[in-house]
Amino acid sequence: MSDSPLSSESPDLCLASGSPRRQALLTRMGVRFVTVAQDVDEQVLADKSPEVFVIRLALEKARAGLSGRPTPDTPVLGADTAVVIDDEILGKPQDADAARAMLERLAGRTHRVLTGVALVDGEQEATRLSLSSVSLRMIDPAEIEAYWASGEPADKAGAYAIQGLGGVFVEQLEGSYSGVMGLPLFETHDLLGEFGIAYQRHWATEAR
Repeated sequence: MSDSPLSSESPDLCLASGSPRRQALLTRMGVRFVTVAQDVDEQVLADKSPEVFVIRLALEKARAGLSGRPTPDTPVLGADTAVVIDDEILGKPQDADAARAMLERLAGRTHRVLTGVALVDGEQEATRLSLSSVSLRMIDPAEIEAYWASGEPADKAGAYAIQGLGGVFVEQLEGSYSGVMGLPLFETHDLLGEFGIAYQRHWATEAR
């Protein structure tokens, strides 16, 4: 378990994710949290829709984090993001060839980005789903090679990051920018409210 920049002796919640992007988004909200380890099989199940898949994984990640929380009543937040085109989930590319194939497939088309968010405390569980549509422009093969060489696509679903260099490929976004990054702020706020987590009380302190 590790502390976030906004963690305290009594965090608002635990984040069951090592993603720097999710940690940055929670920090942006002003949520005080600690991270907890989670080990979940992320294999796509053929008989599950992408919507069901991301919600299931978000829940499993949150549940897996319960054993690592600092106190028995600290809620755990889990999230999972999927890039979907032609009803197929695109995972993280294994190599340059896989990244090239993904970007060539996404270029000049519109795809969906789904992010499931779950909050659990051992007794109560709640989930939310964020759905966004992202249109990428046509991408020159030389750009794809340069992008892979940057190292950014290697650990990104769909082989691009909207908040990074890959943002230059995005022609249009309908939905949640933070959801495409990996943690939709609106849905996360909604979940925290359902659990009575008044994270806004930190705002005055953090603003100083």
